[in-house]
Amino acid sequence: MGIRKGRRSYRLYDGTHTVTAPATPRRRPAGLFGATLLAAAALGIAPTQARITKIVIDSSTPYTNPATTMAYTAILGRAFGTLDPKDRHNAIIQDIELAPRDSNGQVAYVTVFQVLVPATPNGRLWYDVPNRGGNAIPGAAFDTGAVYVQSGWQGDILGLGCATGYPCVDLNTTPATQVVGASNAAQYVLQVPVAQKADKTPITGPVYTHVALGTSGTTGRLVIFVNNAPYLPATLDTSQATLWSVSRQSVTGLRNVDRQLVPSGQWSYDCNGQPAPGSKLTPFYVCYTGAAGGFDPDRLYELVYPAKDPLVLGIGYAATRDLLSFLHHASTDSVGTANPVAGMVKQVLEYGVSQSGAFIRTTIHLGFNQDEDDRQVADGAWPHIDGRQLFMNVRFALPDVITNLYMMADEAPVWWADYPDPVRHHRPFGILTRCSLTGTCPQILETFGSDELYEEKMSPDLVGTTAQGDIPLPPNVHRYYFPSTTHGGGSDAAAFTWSPPPTAPVTPSPTSCAYPGNPNPESDQMAALQADFIAFLTDGTPMPPDAYPRLANRTLVAPTRHATRFPDIPGYPYGGAGIDHPEAFDFGPRVNYYDQTGIITIEPPEILAVEPEPVPPVNADGNETVGVPSVTLQVPLGTYSGWNLYSGGPYQGQQCSLSGSFWPFQETIAAQQAADDPRPSLEQRYGTHAGYVCAVTRAAAEAVERRFLLPADAQTLITDAAGSNVLTGLVPTAIDQGVGNRLCAAEGR
Repeated sequence: MGIRKGRRSYRLYDGTHTVTAPATPRRRPAGLFGATLLAAAALGIAPTQARITKIVIDSSTPYTNPATTMAYTAILGRAFGTLDPKDRHNAIIQDIELAPRDSNGQVAYVTVFQVLVPATPNGRLWYDVPNRGGNAIPGAAFDTGAVYVQSGWQGDILGLGCATGYPCVDLNTTPATQVVGASNAAQYVLQVPVAQKADKTPITGPVYTHVALGTSGTTGRLVIFVNNAPYLPATLDTSQATLWSVSRQSVTGLRNVDRQLVPSGQWSYDCNGQPAPGSKLTPFYVCYTGAAGGFDPDRLYELVYPAKDPLVLGIGYAATRDLLSFLHHASTDSVGTANPVAGMVKQVLEYGVSQSGAFIRTTIHLGFNQDEDDRQVADGAWPHIDGRQLFMNVRFALPDVITNLYMMADEAPVWWADYPDPVRHHRPFGILTRCSLTGTCPQILETFGSDELYEEKMSPDLVGTTAQGDIPLPPNVHRYYFPSTTHGGGSDAAAFTWSPPPTAPVTPSPTSCAYPGNPNPESDQMAALQADFIAFLTDGTPMPPDAYPRLANRTLVAPTRHATRFPDIPGYPYGGAGIDHPEAFDFGPRVNYYDQTGIITIEPPEILAVEPEPVPPVNADGNETVGVPSVTLQVPLGTYSGWNLYSGGPYQGQQCSLSGSFWPFQETIAAQQAADDPRPSLEQRYGTHAGYVCAVTRAAAEAVERRFLLPADAQTLITDAAGSNVLTGLVPTAIDQGVGNRLCAAEGR
């Protein structure tokens, strides 16, 4: 937590400020550029036997899904695996050498899994990556005849919600049926070992967390995004920790207003007196007694505390690798239990959304798309709406986080191709570097939308840390951008419902957004791209041309009103300046910044640089045009933005968590003129309800032609438009009828 010698300065993206920060060492990525990377294979060493050793099937029941008439069987169970810490395929796992071992010198784990077995398999296995342990099946669209698999990979969530210490339930003895479907949201969980010193004493280290936004009263829950902080304090002595509050914090960390240290005597980990001797108190809550009324809901309370017992969370990558390899290749486990999908799998595809997409990216980056027998694991990988690396393979990792301030996310390369990082003075390196050397790179389908640029700090994936040029896209990466969408997109039902713009601002709150949510969907484009990806992998049908923003054609510009050309909309000024910029953090000299692995020694980290985050410009309606637009965006009912702003609290006026926004058009010419809205009204655009439906019909047909919409989904959209309330209450004038008739004539009716 101290400041080291050897400091240098970096300039902010706009060139107007500097940040002085400690220099970080240039460490090489583990497992590369040495003689040992492929030594075992070159010498012909036999593969190890450390892998899935046993599966236990806890239930087998019929499964139905409205998207298919094919019969499926849902198998729920646990997979027991072991890892050799000395195996080169596992050596990159942080602290695996400090994990307890069995009598064979192996490190054990248990994961909960579900397998959906089709009556008539089509040869594909989809691994849908659970997000924070929740159900992930089905993914974008149901692929009838495919085997579907999901399993636990995030080890820390098995220690949340109980005061007994890790794990809350022992998967060695607890059936999966008692975990999946329980009241807790985390169902697909992984049990990993706790790292410890050779003398069995606890390992300690710093952990950063904060009290949930908007907390009042004397009890505050410590959170890492949505889940509780997962590590026990090494001591209940609060003088060994630091708790402070700020009335306002910039998302870049460069401005903390009214920072106040909370004296150690004014807070505690225990809210009901001292804990009983020997009890395991988890730091889910802190109690503040130093101010009348306790916590101020308009302030942000941050804590750095010494934690103990780090979990070997990187095992999650190996556990997933080994389960998929077992299901693909094995006939039985070591005790004779049959692989439930033996002989059914010809191709493996992975799909992950948000945090789960980051899991896929880091799985590939760290080399876990190669199994212990040097076979490629996934043939296709689809990370959706996430451009970071996962905060999981470091000591005291926090994989629950999103890309908030001080959270590890962009320390390792987040781009696919070999490309330099001038901010960290790193030579060219990328997510695909390792798998390129071993011939185990999958085909990549990468999809994301506007919110990922405004909040998920995704532009370095496209333009690097300095935004001086577009990073070339490798031929096995197929990239598609969904313009003007929120995180994950909205729903078709909401997209076809019009209501007038709000007439009054929302009541300020530290947890609420200032503007209505963005209904612009992504699901229709996703279903079409899934079909395109399957056809590409199955019979070589080319993917549609890549469609995403670039610097070279000025479809990426600075996040300012001037650069984006955002219109002057009454009640809805441009909010993109509150964007979450990517930062380069210094977590200390024991972190490998090529791989985002190692040991954190500085919390909160110091800021080396605040990096640029260019975004697409917009048209006169305020809508983005680059990429793969939905039918909703092509026939808009308002302005759809990837940004939204907190209405109050310490982040007021800055990007609201995982939220885009929407500002409807006025319905009539009279209302548009009365509001002084520069955007044409619905009446001016479509004339009549029939004209609107014709416009939707034409846009849907064009999207089908471009292979970005399935014909069945096109018909659904047309039906939704016909049943919408758009202009249904308007008595059309002759001019309105003319507008509508022209739209229908253009559509061919």
